Amino acid sequence: MAPADAGAGAVPLRALVRLLRPRQWLKNAFVLAPLIFSGRFTDPHAISEAAAAFLVFCLASSASYVFNDLIDRHADAAHPVKARTRPLATGAVTPQAAIVLLACLILLVLSGLAWTPAATLVALLYLALNVAYSLKLKHVPVLDIFTLAAGFVLRVYAGAVALDVPLSSWMMVTTLSLALYLAAVKRRDELAGAGDGGREVLKLYSIRLLDRYAETAALSAVVFYGLFVVTVQPRLNVTLPIVLFGLFRYWYVVDNEGRGESPTDAVWSDWPLLLTLVAWAAVCIWRLHGATHDPH
Repeated sequence: MAPADAGAGAVPLRALVRLLRPRQWLKNAFVLAPLIFSGRFTDPHAISEAAAAFLVFCLASSASYVFNDLIDRHADAAHPVKARTRPLATGAVTPQAAIVLLACLILLVLSGLAWTPAATLVALLYLALNVAYSLKLKHVPVLDIFTLAAGFVLRVYAGAVALDVPLSSWMMVTTLSLALYLAAVKRRDELAGAGDGGREVLKLYSIRLLDRYAETAALSAVVFYGLFVVTVQPRLNVTLPIVLFGLFRYWYVVDNEGRGESPTDAVWSDWPLLLTLVAWAAVCIWRLHGATHDPH
């Protein structure tokens, strides 16, 4: 009897963890970009500040996922994939339990004001943006894509304010372009996989239009990253081939395996893509170690 009870208690716990979507925390690595590009990745204080900002954004992003799943639980129950994978849609987690979890996450985010106030304020802005997205903005074409992309820009900005370092405008526009590419591919994959019944806004898009959005954003990301390297961080010129390979590989994974709906799942499921990200970060650290530069 006791083992059965223990097993029964473990199922909701696993469901609650799935509700937090820890695999999606990979997106919060954008918070660490200013730590790398500022060259302060050997400074223990800077590392602790960046880690604190990263943790706050993990909590904030999980809170946004829980809120979004609460709002969308009925629509998710009719989705061909989410009906089997989202804990609220499957009934593995009750709305009441999700609300309690959401309240705890928000309190934890607010506690960040005591140890990383600047980054926490950005995280709260991110939360507000995601509430607006869940309630309204995700139903507005083009604005929905830009809202998703803005979340990545806020992550980079949070990393910069946590370290109190100036942020290159080239880095910001590169992040925006890359995030727009990921968001456009996400919408394209949703439309191709579930049709316009999977999400209301998809009725206002076409695959051809989303392909054009993705191509424009990918080209912009490469151009702006190249300009960032040339004008701000010439030591990183050797990373350009890695970035190009990463974009090409991601597009290959999306086109052949249909994983564009979740960029993090695409990364975790494809070892060449994951190694590309690790190689890019390693080369950046190697080239910037001990360097001094003007971040403007």
